[in-house]
Amino acid sequence: MDDKDRQSAFLSALVTEHFVLQTAASATVTEAASRSSLYVFSLSSSLVAMGFASRSREAFLPFAVTLLSGVFLLGIFTIIRLVDTMLEYQRCLAGIARIRGYYRTLTPEAAVYFSAETGRWPEAQTTPPLWLGPVIGFLTTAASIVSLLNSIVAGAGVALVVGYARAGEQTGFALLPGVATAVVLMVGFLAYQRWRYSISKTVESHEGRRPNHPTPNKGC
Repeated sequence: MDDKDRQSAFLSALVTEHFVLQTAASATVTEAASRSSLYVFSLSSSLVAMGFASRSREAFLPFAVTLLSGVFLLGIFTIIRLVDTMLEYQRCLAGIARIRGYYRTLTPEAAVYFSAETGRWPEAQTTPPLWLGPVIGFLTTAASIVSLLNSIVAGAGVALVVGYARAGEQTGFALLPGVATAVVLMVGFLAYQRWRYSISKTVESHEGRRPNHPTPNKGC
């Protein structure tokens, strides 16, 4: 195989890899949307079931605790996977950026059509724009939103148990541990998400990739 044939085969393999990375990136977005929808559907169905069970005071507490515990565990599994899919999505975009970098070297015209400024992250560091800052971008990922809902589920469960245990006392007594539980869990979920992102950046820097990843501002 001469140099021309090798170059042709290499470009064919590169285009194929580009297509595979685009397909994989789309798959991570689809999976994230499906998992988020499954969690929200399960939560809404559980609330409806609790509404029917509330007619019986004796049966409501064990029913609600069991149901909310299951929803909470589902939420934990969902959050873990949503963080994974976001990291996989970023890796796909980084791979596409490397291929586009090679495309730019083919011809002078290619440098214009495949310029970094017209690409997306991580080539164009300002795309997509974080209009409200990186903190808001981090808080509005799919994993963060599900984390908020799941923290509220746990807090509501704790408040419910305390309320039944302290029947006759003020409602505020049951709300305090519920709110505290929700806040602590939300902080823990966000810390886990940030830790996973930091681990991913460390691994990619060791692999020779771009070390600085902007905080994602969209859920996947």
